[in-house]
Amino acid sequence: MTRRTVTSLSALTSLVLLLTLIFKLKTVPGGLILSGLFLGGMVLVLILITGLILSYFLRLLFKKASFWAIYFLIISLGFCIFHYKLYSPTLTIIVPVNYSGEVDLILSNVSENILKLDSNGIGYLNEWTFEKTYTRPIVIDENGKNLDSLLVGFNPSTFWALGKSCCVDKKEVYTKRFTIKSTQANAEFKTRILTTLIDPRLTKTIEPDHHTIIQTNE
Repeated sequence: MTRRTVTSLSALTSLVLLLTLIFKLKTVPGGLILSGLFLGGMVLVLILITGLILSYFLRLLFKKASFWAIYFLIISLGFCIFHYKLYSPTLTIIVPVNYSGEVDLILSNVSENILKLDSNGIGYLNEWTFEKTYTRPIVIDENGKNLDSLLVGFNPSTFWALGKSCCVDKKEVYTKRFTIKSTQANAEFKTRILTTLIDPRLTKTIEPDHHTIIQTNE
């Protein structure tokens, strides 16, 4: 394989990875007032600039190699790592028939996610899934009806709300949350205390930070 062919293939690979990253960044949650696309774009620029610097030094070591071949290979590796960092599983959640209200997926000690929710709209996620998930889920009821049109996310750019409740044994409970609208015109808003509804055997609890006020009966 000629040097020119290697350079062309690595350039094509890096371009495909870059375009797919830009497409994926449109769905990534942002932070504060900055969109995920803007924040991710800053990371892409950093990868491109870092690739130039590394390529310069590697070219000094491998004098026969093409500078651009080295550059495109380096940024392709950077793009692949960034793809992995951005990966989010799309969860399929099953809710009881006619369920409406809050859905809470609890940070849990389970090895396999529990995505068939109980009558209170509660399920359980292992730590890896909890940390990686940001994409809009597929939600169906027990009869197989798709409820996508009834889902209400946190805001237009971030579907999942991250919440915490206190306390279970003086420790916090973390949850990913969204809402399912009711199809009934005069549906009443239901309040609930999450810590009284979850299964403590499944729940992974976290030591509270200094902002949390622990309530006791003492």
